[in-house]
Amino acid sequence: MPFDFSGKKVLVTGAGKGIGRGVAVALSESGCKVYALSRTKSTLDTMVEEHPSIVPIVADLCDWDNTREKLEKLEVLDGLVNNAGMAGHEYEAVDCPREYIWKILDNNLLSAINCTQVVAKKMIEANKKGSIVNNSSTGSLAAFPKGLPYNVSKAGMDMVTKQFALELGPHGIRVNSVNSALVNTALVQNMIKEGKLSEETFTSRTPMGRILTLQEIVDPILYLLSEHSSMVSGQMHVVDGGCMSNITVKV
Repeated sequence: MPFDFSGKKVLVTGAGKGIGRGVAVALSESGCKVYALSRTKSTLDTMVEEHPSIVPIVADLCDWDNTREKLEKLEVLDGLVNNAGMAGHEYEAVDCPREYIWKILDNNLLSAINCTQVVAKKMIEANKKGSIVNNSSTGSLAAFPKGLPYNVSKAGMDMVTKQFALELGPHGIRVNSVNSALVNTALVQNMIKEGKLSEETFTSRTPMGRILTLQEIVDPILYLLSEHSSMVSGQMHVVDGGCMSNITVKV
């Protein structure tokens, strides 16, 4: 499916590496003017060296007011990808401290609400239709060990998607989630090497027998940003190779 984002303007958060970087680069290569936001300047610098048309924004999304100040300065956008976030699998549920829970919620959930509020208001004022995509997870749909704050943040993200889809729909603004299983990013590879993740645990539950490639989650995000999905809104798009469809692959 070809994607042509010529003349479009999209903000991608968490764009320095992983899924966010993949989305930002793919959009740029499809003719889009991309605003790439990350808290880490060095990762943005390397991306801009390779793709000079990308506009970098250094911001800590956990700083609510500073983020709003920076986003208010942007032109009216056609789209937003709320990708920024962090993993959070350090504590059993009964031991998870309040401060850690808030840290994950701040990074994964509140930041997306903040960005959506600013970007959507500007779109409404300019009578601009568009699309917002939230990077959720299959962790919003099923539990896994030590996943309390992360899974709660992603379950919250799915409701954020539904709520904004309801309220922004009359303005021609669509909102959707992508809920992927494990994606083969550099971060995931490092976690597997360090023994923090077991690839076999995921692949054994997956009828397709492997984890996702980066492109296999980038493409669904591009689809949801594009006019190919012009009547798709308020939906959770599970991309997991069939993992969530079964109790067990083998009996």
